[in-house]
This record gives sequence, structure tokens and C-alpha cells, in this order.
Amino acid sequence: MTAAAAMPATPVAAEPVLKATDLHRHYSVSRGLLRGHASLKAVAGTSFLLHPGRTLAVVGESGCGKSTLARMVTMIERPTSGTLELDHIDVTKADHATLKRLRARVQMVFQDPYGSLNPRKQIGEILEEPLEINTQLDRVQRHDAARAMMAHVGLRPEHYSRYPHMFSGGQRQRIAIARALMLKPKVVVADEPVSALDVSIRAQVLNLLMDLQAEFNLAYMFISHDLSVVRHIADDVMVMYLGRPVEQGTKDTVFRDPRHPYTQVLLAATPSVDPKARSRRLQVKGELPSPIDPPPGCTFHRRCPFATDRCAQERPELRPVAGRMVACHFAETTA
Repeated sequence: MTAAAAMPATPVAAEPVLKATDLHRHYSVSRGLLRGHASLKAVAGTSFLLHPGRTLAVVGESGCGKSTLARMVTMIERPTSGTLELDHIDVTKADHATLKRLRARVQMVFQDPYGSLNPRKQIGEILEEPLEINTQLDRVQRHDAARAMMAHVGLRPEHYSRYPHMFSGGQRQRIAIARALMLKPKVVVADEPVSALDVSIRAQVLNLLMDLQAEFNLAYMFISHDLSVVRHIADDVMVMYLGRPVEQGTKDTVFRDPRHPYTQVLLAATPSVDPKARSRRLQVKGELPSPIDPPPGCTFHRRCPFATDRCAQERPELRPVAGRMVACHFAETTA
């Protein structure tokens, strides 16, 4: 099955704004003076679509390749191989001028709102800076655009001349979201955008993101390890393990009936008030293997409670099972 065929069908008819096909990102890593260098495969074959008005959640534990994938989508790093098409333009082959134009269409919201804001600049300056660099708007137009965006994210006019340290964590993330939207992007990559916030504030920021998505028809890539957050905001889910997607489908399909053992482990680890749900939790062994030296066969087989000899020898490819794509030899029987 080709990488393009491995991408799950989506129930929406809208044309995707971004298409990733078999993305790889490898790094050369020193293993010491005598052992030379090795290849770290941070992302090892990932395909997906982003549609306007929809949210693709990318989930998995630390080290699975989520943040590397985000850097490729935002064009901070080029893929080692594969294609990444934004508005039918392959950014992996684009020249510098084209990349500069395309980067304005994909913006990012970072995990730490305080660390991503310049503490020496007023909020108005922070919001106007992308316009000053990327557009021909004059000072008055930039000023008006910044104040209009502040209103969109729930900030008051008097906040314009204040500094980041004068705001709460939730307000700072609203500022970061406003800055990401100043250039009217088509795609927003949100990398753990609420994990640094108090629980009481998270729902407010998530609801804001959803309201802005509906208003501006944005496509979101939402990176998270918190499945309770993903359940609230996502339309589609891609579960990654050691640089590869192991299950892809709509949120309802994946959450209701997970077929890959790793997805089942992640969902079972979510706190539950149901004693029966707690008693059914799968036990996973060991830790995430090194992407420098991944296991043969299925990369999850050493931790999987259902693994057989076949899993240790033959790597499963993504294939359609029960309305989603799964990379597991026994996906039909793991439910």
C-alpha cells in the first residue's frame, strides 16, 4: 500500500489545504569518538490531510515525533524525504521566496505563552510585528488590525500598551493566539497549547480556539498527549509511535473502538471514575525505544500485551480496518 493510500478518508468534501505524503525527518547523531554517527529517525513515514474548519489531533508520548512533525508543517525544517503540499505547492521543493510567502499561511501556537512572547515589547507591538515584516500596511492599519484581533480573542483595548508579565497564563495564551492569526493563516499548528495552563483556564482557551476556527475556517493541527483535551477539540486523530502513525481515523471512531494496542493503552491511561473501566486497563511494559535503534518488525512489539513472533519479524503497514487506518497485524481481533 502506498503512503498516499494509507491516508484515511475524511467525511468532509472540502479540498484539503495541506497534504503530507510519507514524510521522513532524520538527524545525524554522534555516538562518540569511536562509534561515529548514527541516523535518528524522528519521523519515519507519516501521511495525513488537513482540511479547512477541521482539527487533526496528533497524539503520543514524548519522543514519538509530534514536535518534529510540527516543525516540518510550519516549514521551520525541511523533511528528509516525502512531500508536503500547501495549496498544491510542494514546500519541500520551494525556493526561498516561495517559502517566505507560504510560511505566512501556516502559523504556530506554542506550549509556553510566556516564553514565546517578547517581554520587552508591549502587546500592541507584538501583534503588529508580523504585519510590519510581511505586509505593506501602514502604521495606522497595523494598529487597527491589532486592536481588532485583540477583540476577537477577548482582550480589552487597554491591554494594548501593557507587557506580557502583566497578564495571567490564560491571557498570555490569548495574546499568542492573536499573534498567530495576524497574518490570516490557513493552518494553525498548536503544540500543547493548554498544557501549561491551570485546569480552570484550559476549557476557556480550547473554546476560544474552536470559536476562531469556525469564524476563520482554520485548519488545526493540534499536538497533545492529553486525550481528555483531544476528545474535546479534535475531529480526526492520528496516534504516533516512534515516528510512525499507528492509528488514524475520526475522533469518534478511534475513541469508541480503538484497534491498535498502543491506542488502547493511551486511552486506558486516561483517568476514569468508572471502576470497570479502571479494571480493564492494559498493562504496557518498558519505555519508548530509542529512534536511533528501533526494534525490528512492529516497533511496539516489545511493549505490546498481544505481540507474537510475527510482530517481532514483520512490520505492519497502515491498512483500513473498521473505518480507520491501523498498523497492526491483529487489528481485527484486538477490540
